[in-house]
Amino acid sequence: MKDLFYMGGTMFMSILTILLIIMVAWYIFHTVRFFINPDLGKEKALRQLMYGRSIGLFSIITGITGQMVGLFAAFDAIEKAADISPALVFGGVKVSMITTMYGILIFLFGLIIWFIVSQLVERTER
Repeated sequence: MKDLFYMGGTMFMSILTILLIIMVAWYIFHTVRFFINPDLGKEKALRQLMYGRSIGLFSIITGITGQMVGLFAAFDAIEKAADISPALVFGGVKVSMITTMYGILIFLFGLIIWFIVSQLVERTER
């Protein structure tokens, strides 16, 4: 797992990991706030939880941006080299997809959390 982190590029993988931590903290904070504060309405709580989904969506965009930067660097290196094998090109494309996959996994994880927490909030009697 650590190897994938370094292969994907530490800058974008670090940003994605920070987004994951922020998203999970966002969900935990607003869920606990809803259950502790009886004055907070369901609509407001659900709206706050939707922002967590937006953080997950931002992680997909960040992952795609990381992939584009990686592809740009790979194509720049290919352009400067004289003779490149197809295996080397596809290996570079495979490595550049790590950030996109990580961003998508963060978004899917966020959707699962959002679905579970929003169901808990909606079924709560106030």
